[in-house]
Amino acid sequence: MRQVIVEPEVWEKYPSFRRGILIVRSMRNPVVEDEVAQLLEQERIRRVSGETLQDSAVLAWDEIHRRFGSNPNKFPPSIKSLLKRVGKGDQLPFVNTVVALFNVVSLKYLLPCGGDDLAAIGGDLCLGLAKGDERFLPLGGSEEEHPLPGEVIYYDGASRQVMCRRWNWRNGDFSKITERSEGVVINVDGAEIVPTAVLLAARDELAGWLERICSAEVETKLLTRTHPSQVIDF
Repeated sequence: MRQVIVEPEVWEKYPSFRRGILIVRSMRNPVVEDEVAQLLEQERIRRVSGETLQDSAVLAWDEIHRRFGSNPNKFPPSIKSLLKRVGKGDQLPFVNTVVALFNVVSLKYLLPCGGDDLAAIGGDLCLGLAKGDERFLPLGGSEEEHPLPGEVIYYDGASRQVMCRRWNWRNGDFSKITERSEGVVINVDGAEIVPTAVLLAARDELAGWLERICSAEVETKLLTRTHPSQVIDF
């Protein structure tokens, strides 16, 4: 039995944080999907002015990163990095359908969103504070790193491999979602300032797209301080 867990040390620092969870089974993930490509382009155009970098939901992640000792300008949270790229007029790469849908949701709701292939993960999926001995190979990288002690990381509780450093700054390579992925766990994160209704709307819209476009079975959950873990039944 495996679980998605937000560890107590995270709740102590961020008691009102919430994490929307999508447990996705029997998924198909085409490399190209015209409808999703159009959705992504629509959201890119809507956010191209770059003004949303000053939105309170985006600035809240800068403060979250500062509170665990990370510089959000040097190591930007994923939503900030995505908006900066869009603001420069850059096209967003279409890695595969599910990754593109993450970006659509992030841009539409201004929320960090990501996911991992469960076939690559041996233990619990843990959001916690690093000890510093965990292992991290960046997406597309070749040199292994170690997170800093106290850094918020998302990691495999069995192998101690890091799925994402600095909460939502950079993904690890080992658990990336590919066109062969069938079972994944997706996170949609809500900073304390974000209304729960907005977080749930983003999570549920993504669930609907995955069911319709990717023919997936999707179970949705919400992690809070009073419900800090969720069993993953695969």
